[in-house]
Amino acid sequence: MSSSIDTMTTEVGQPPTGGHPKGLYVLFMAEMWERFCYYGMRVLLTLYLIKSLLKGDNEAFAIYGAYTALVYAAPVLGGRIADKILGYRLAVILGGILMAIGEFMILGGTDHWLYIGMGTIIVGNGYFKANISSIVGKLYEDGDPRRDSGFTIFYIGINIGALLATTVVAEVGEKFGYHYGFALAGVGMLLGILFFIGGQGTYRHVAEPPHPEKLNAPYFGPLSLKWTTILGSLLIIPVLYFLVVYNAVVGYLLAATALYVIWSLMSRGIQEGNVLRDRMIVFIILMFFNIVFWACFEQAGTSLTLFADRNVDRMIGGWEMGAATTQFFNPLFIVIMGSVFSMLWVYLNRIGKNPNIPVKFGIGIILLGLGYLVVQIAPVSDAFLVPLWTLILLYFLHTTGELFISPIGLSMVTKLVPKDMTGTAMGAWFLSFAGSNYVAGLLAKFTGSEEGGEEAAAAALDKSVTLATYTDVYTTMGMVTVGIGFLLLLLSGPLNRMMHGIR
Repeated sequence: MSSSIDTMTTEVGQPPTGGHPKGLYVLFMAEMWERFCYYGMRVLLTLYLIKSLLKGDNEAFAIYGAYTALVYAAPVLGGRIADKILGYRLAVILGGILMAIGEFMILGGTDHWLYIGMGTIIVGNGYFKANISSIVGKLYEDGDPRRDSGFTIFYIGINIGALLATTVVAEVGEKFGYHYGFALAGVGMLLGILFFIGGQGTYRHVAEPPHPEKLNAPYFGPLSLKWTTILGSLLIIPVLYFLVVYNAVVGYLLAATALYVIWSLMSRGIQEGNVLRDRMIVFIILMFFNIVFWACFEQAGTSLTLFADRNVDRMIGGWEMGAATTQFFNPLFIVIMGSVFSMLWVYLNRIGKNPNIPVKFGIGIILLGLGYLVVQIAPVSDAFLVPLWTLILLYFLHTTGELFISPIGLSMVTKLVPKDMTGTAMGAWFLSFAGSNYVAGLLAKFTGSEEGGEEAAAAALDKSVTLATYTDVYTTMGMVTVGIGFLLLLLSGPLNRMMHGIR
């Protein structure tokens, strides 16, 4: 595979020839294994909380929502530290090591070890996630038409990792024990770091610290700036432990952080003039529409997994698919369709028919809503189960919507903001994912129950009640999101003009 890649790549600074920089494929592999790690833990988390730690549905949703929200909020700080201090390469290495350690901590098997492991993973993800995406953007010069295609290829790597996680890790965790699944996720992260370090020669020129001479000089007593930053990061872990446990605080924290980020973006935009100001306004607006999409999409790890567990017939021949494994349909469809969409954007751009970014977002939100409306056409058996194709079609529509939004959003960030604040802006973009995951936990509560342990198991046995609840909630969710998608289509013209030529 490497020899074929060598013949089709061009380096940054060379005229585009249709291939991609070599560093893209190194980052592809590192991100693939990091997503194997993250989704491997996430795919099992709700079931682990309910079935092993005996939490009620709503308590599990609250913990899950707070954890995933903090995972996506952390890049706001991690991106800024990489921009100003560590550089992207060191930040990604530190993040990957912390994520692997966090997975292994969960093997302790208690609430305490789960929460401390979560805190460690959150810090690690803060350094890893935004900054590896920033490196991808920096491999391409301004105006390079390969950028959207490159981010879509990178996004395929994300979803191959998620596909492996939602099949291998999910099945191992459900069939042999959750701790085996979490351990497997940690091993995957170590593989990702090995790929990242081994291939650093292909991207290092765009990922170094902004002031390398200051990084290793004494800063705090005998400690250098690098080690002061690392130790300070470790001290945040107990704070995150507290936030996961007392998860209602997370909503207020996210709101305060969002206000700060919006103020930072708008201040920079106003200083630079009308063009950047307008682009920052569009960026902020699309962040809010991004929250709408992902708050509904991220039911996959919570209510949709329990829907699969309680009201979906998962028998295929003589084999029953695990409830967690049903999440694999999303990354499977990404892998199948991602390359098609990658070529589609290049082709549409060549013939001048490529939809602008707000239109793509609007179409994506509409497709998401249609996915939830599938529950209205699903036949119901005497046992109050719907066929597996219900989830397959739902995830197909959600995935198609995702391809209109997620890789396009990543590329948009690197286009709209000045290069010296790419990491900060990427962190702001992931903050919108943080808000959506927190809201997703709140939305999931409309389908859940408060009871834990045996009471929860007894409540889940009444499948007629659970099916009616899921159908009602998903239908409402679908109708609202379709309406919001059409609203964005109506706003797309003015928003596109405010982007001043960015497409």
